[in-house]
Amino acid sequence: MVRLLTPDLQRSKGLPRILIMRTNMRIALAALVGLVLVGCGQNTGWVVKPVPLNEALEETAVASDRGLFITDKIAIVDVDGVILNQRDVGLFGARDNPVSLFIEKLDKAQADPSVKAVIVRINSPGGGVTASDIMYQRLLRFRSARKAPVIAVIEDVGASGGYYVACGADEIVAHPTSVTGSIGVIVQTLSLAGTMQKIGITAKAVTSGKFKDMISPFKPLSDEDLAVVQKMVDEFYSRFLKVVGAGRGKLSQEKIKSLADGRVFTGEQALAEGLVDQVGYMDDAILLAKKSSGSARVKVVIYHRPLGYRANAYSAAPDMAPQVNLVNVNLPNIIGLSQPQFLYLWTGRAARP
Repeated sequence: MVRLLTPDLQRSKGLPRILIMRTNMRIALAALVGLVLVGCGQNTGWVVKPVPLNEALEETAVASDRGLFITDKIAIVDVDGVILNQRDVGLFGARDNPVSLFIEKLDKAQADPSVKAVIVRINSPGGGVTASDIMYQRLLRFRSARKAPVIAVIEDVGASGGYYVACGADEIVAHPTSVTGSIGVIVQTLSLAGTMQKIGITAKAVTSGKFKDMISPFKPLSDEDLAVVQKMVDEFYSRFLKVVGAGRGKLSQEKIKSLADGRVFTGEQALAEGLVDQVGYMDDAILLAKKSSGSARVKVVIYHRPLGYRANAYSAAPDMAPQVNLVNVNLPNIIGLSQPQFLYLWTGRAARP
């Protein structure tokens, strides 16, 4: 903690006032510069904070019906960006793990008996198979434990894993200009074998079994490797279909399969196909949540870390949902390649007709 020269210290040290002022200014400036420099050290994994801080989620009311003594609440919980079960690194250190933050917010809402409904605001192209499923399952557990309605609102994008999570809600509202759907699974593979051969580089993995280096970027993808991966993709795809079937009870499995070829839909198209229940906006979702919960008057709340000001229900809007064309962008540490990932993810590629 930065310690400036207080009046008591000034008197005890017998220092001239002008010297005290200059010294305090230098200390404050040095502390600010140090904070920025350390915060920019993304690879350090830690960040200096100005004061000790309780970082438990706080609640802020962003809208309220008129009147006094309103106790019933509708909580908004966000699903933003690519859904991965890992922490992202920003300018001032690591950000929250999106899966962890989602669960933390639902835990807070579940523990508050005044929360009569939850709105899950989605702006995500999807992400990891496991991360999407964890969030979906937690949403189901909230509904089971609290018997409170859950309304999903798809804003810009609610595709693939984003739509997977939305299927855990009682009803889905989609903005008319939203993009949703993209039901399916993708795992991106990459082979550098041809390029390496041309420049005289060879790679040989010593393994305990023929599939240990499956989908290695240093060898061509064999038919046997492809068969194993395809079987896994089919299993994850089948799970996605079951999740959609459970959330969209009015749709037959044949209808769902006809829609589950990876294509995306506008809000209006999704409504026509039965993938969402209503086309509308956040205000419509709030009215629906009030009606479903039986609450006459409510205040709308969001959860956030301390020091983060929120002005209304649209505050802290996420960055533009990424149109992910580089599916495995964290490619192994030395040459920039990472292990393939099974993803419920819309990559932004135009769907086949």
